[in-house]
Amino acid sequence: MIRVALADDQILVRAGFRALLAAQPDIEVVGEAADGEQALALVREQHPDVVLMDIRMPVLDGLAATRRITEDPALGEVKVVMLTTFELDEYVFEAIRSGASGFLVKDTEPEELLRAVRAVVGGDALLSPGVTRRLIAEFAARSREPAPAVALAELTDREREVMALVGMGLSNQEIARRLVVSPLTAKTHVSRTMVKLGARDRAQLVVLAYESGLVRPGWLG
Repeated sequence: MIRVALADDQILVRAGFRALLAAQPDIEVVGEAADGEQALALVREQHPDVVLMDIRMPVLDGLAATRRITEDPALGEVKVVMLTTFELDEYVFEAIRSGASGFLVKDTEPEELLRAVRAVVGGDALLSPGVTRRLIAEFAARSREPAPAVALAELTDREREVMALVGMGLSNQEIARRLVVSPLTAKTHVSRTMVKLGARDRAQLVVLAYESGLVRPGWLG
C-alpha cells in the first residue's frame, strides 16, 4: 500500500486529489495539510511514502517545507512531489535541487498523477520526463550561480555514460536499449552512480548531470 499525504492550501484541490487517489486499491491517503507547517507535522507523524506538496502555501511555503523534510534523516524514505500551477514555475528547479523527487502540474491527467505517484515510490523514472527535463535544462541555462563542482572521478566510464543518459531524461528501459544491456544492468548502473554521488533519487542525479557539465542545455531533442 502506497501511503500519500496531501499539502495544498486549496481545499478543492486536496479533495480532488483525495478522491482520485483513495479510489485506487494500492494507494491510501493518510492526511491533508493546508500550509507548510501543517505538512511538516503530518509527515513527521505519519511518515508517508509520498507527499504531494504545493509550492505556494501560507505560513511556510512548499519549498521550505520540502527542504526540512529532505534534510531530516528520520524522513529519508519520504518522497516529495511538488505541485505547480504553471509548467514554467520559477521555483521548480530549486525545488528539485532541494530534494524534491519531481513535480506535477496541477491540471495533469488523472492517469499521469497515478503513474507519477507509483513511479516515484519505485524510484525507477523521473516524473513527467519530457516536461521535467525541459524545465531543468531551462533553469540550468538561466542560473546565475556558478555550478558547484561534482566529483565524477569515482565513476566508471560506463557510469558516466549512464548518468548522462539519465540527465537527458531516459528511463532504465530506454538506457538499456541504447547501451544494448538488460534493464536490470541499466538499473544497477543508475543505482551505483546515485550511491557514489550521494544523490537522494533520480531527480537529483539529473540535476547533478547538468551541474557537472556532463549534460548541457540544448542537447535535448
